[in-house]
This record gives sequence, C-alpha cells and structure tokens, in this order.
Amino acid sequence: MIRPAVVADRTAVEDLVHAAYAPWIEVTGVQPLPMVADYAELIGAGQVWVFDPVEGLIVLVPEDGVLLIENVAVSPAAQGRGLGRCLLAFAEDQARALGLSTLRLYTNEKMTSNIAFYERLGYVATERENINGRHAVHMRKPLPPA
Repeated sequence: MIRPAVVADRTAVEDLVHAAYAPWIEVTGVQPLPMVADYAELIGAGQVWVFDPVEGLIVLVPEDGVLLIENVAVSPAAQGRGLGRCLLAFAEDQARALGLSTLRLYTNEKMTSNIAFYERLGYVATERENINGRHAVHMRKPLPPA
C-alpha cells in the first residue's frame, strides 16, 4: 500500500534515502541531491509518498502541466521486487488525478542504470544541466489519456 508520509515517518524516510543513495556517492563523486533534501518540509507539504512499511518512497511535486518526480528510492533490502516500477506507476496515477499530462524527472548522468530503467518505462531525455556541480539528465514522459 502506498500512502502519504506523516511526520512520524521522517526518520525512516531519511534512513531509506541514505541507504538507497549511498552507493552512488562513489560513482558520481558527490552526495546525490535526495540525500540533502529537507524531508520534514517535503512531508509537511504532502509531497512524500511511502510504501507501508517504509521500504520505498516517491517525492512528487505538481508543476504547471507536469508532475515532477523529485525522488524515487527503494531500500536496498527491497530492491528487485518491482517497488520502483510500482512507485512510478503510482506517479502516473497521481498525475492523471491532478489533470497533468506529463511526468518529468532528473537524475545524475553517471547513474546510467537508472537512466536505462526510465527509458524502458517510456521516459525520454530532454536536456542536460549542471546543478551544483552535479550533471543532470532531465527526462519526460507524456501520459496517454486514461
């Protein structure tokens, strides 16, 4: 079950994000942005959704005509069970419920396995950008009508 995160989830959310992204520090040479996000603020804004129990999460930020997937993280112990796909399908449902026709996300260009995963799910790279010394690949996925 995916549900909105609550204040009591903050520590579990932060622990999950750190565990999920820690292996990428060596690959990218920097701490991934999700590791430095303010989860108290994101949870308070209703932008964090978690599996219950907290084995995976997604941060969704509605924008003008687009739903930004700010972060998708799955606990290392739960990886390989399809939770990431489930969270991304949930994002599509949320976008449709909000009347938004497109999803967008960005990831570090050195996270090539993530980029390939998103491409398999229909995301297309649209631009590259330097964000605080991190080289990001922006990706979009238009949603077909439900």
